[in-house]
Amino acid sequence: MSERMEEFVRALALVGLDGFVVARGGRGRPPHDRSCIARAFLAKAIFNLPHTRALRERLKHDAVLRRLCGWERAAKVPDETVFSRAFAEFASSELPQRVQQALVQRTRAQRLVGHILRDSTAIAVPEKPAEKPNSPPPSRRSHRKAGTAKKPEQMTRLERQWFDDMTVAEMVAELPKVCDKGCKPNAHGRKESWVGYKLHLDVADGEIPVSFLLTSASVNDMQVAIPLAKMSAQRVQSCYELMDAGFDCTAIREHGRELNHVPIIPYQKRGELEPPELAPHEKMRYRERSAVERVFSRLKDQYGACNVRVRGAVKVMAHLMFGVLALTADQVLRWAGLREPAASAAPV
Repeated sequence: MSERMEEFVRALALVGLDGFVVARGGRGRPPHDRSCIARAFLAKAIFNLPHTRALRERLKHDAVLRRLCGWERAAKVPDETVFSRAFAEFASSELPQRVQQALVQRTRAQRLVGHILRDSTAIAVPEKPAEKPNSPPPSRRSHRKAGTAKKPEQMTRLERQWFDDMTVAEMVAELPKVCDKGCKPNAHGRKESWVGYKLHLDVADGEIPVSFLLTSASVNDMQVAIPLAKMSAQRVQSCYELMDAGFDCTAIREHGRELNHVPIIPYQKRGELEPPELAPHEKMRYRERSAVERVFSRLKDQYGACNVRVRGAVKVMAHLMFGVLALTADQVLRWAGLREPAASAAPV
């Protein structure tokens, strides 16, 4: 078997997809086995196949891969329409998200994680951006007396996340998830724009994704920091939170301390005053943050994050999460010493 085929076999044995797929029943023609189709979508991410048609062609001509997915004969491989309906079911039931969460809790819940690395990346999709609704003319702002607390309607989204007793589900439900235009500076400081979404990740030591959220491309990263921090705190125990200067905010720092974490965030320059520098030991720990960039790079180069052919936030998230699941399984095996570390992409 090739290196990618061995990776697929190890990932199947580790993640246990069959235990999360709900068997369909009822009257009429027996449905296609959803477990086989779920394995095929995991193979699509690992082999970095561009679309479902290429996956079906690979399954028909590759007997080893076809049998690993569960089909003995090429005639048993379903049509593209069956794959499409099954993928919609996986997306609506959040199958890859549940498998990923269970894998992280099974392998990392009893370990102390040193650093949680938080960042986002652009996800471009072939989708028309949603039109912005015509907002009514701004009403006169209600003034509040000095020393009194702000009302919920007077708070920003970040302030509501910090001050209000909101659950993670309420925070996530409040975040925009429609396709729109986004803009952020690249590594060289130049602004880049795209149409699509943003994938936000919390990555633990060992380049293992822990928590994940998908939002509109125009959402500021600071609005996702607190929900991600709470999600990660429910899944693993960590000591430090590393974020870039785009997360420089008092609410994010204080929330990290409330979780008994040590936030390490460079300060932005505001006005003419020079921002304070990080302490020497904080600078050394901040170097670990580059691991999240490697995760995004591998996710796009090796696990299909650049080949998004579906529309809608639910389906886009499911497509990305099959890649995140494959990457997590590979990193867990590398961390356990069952896989040799490789800096470059493995041949297909």
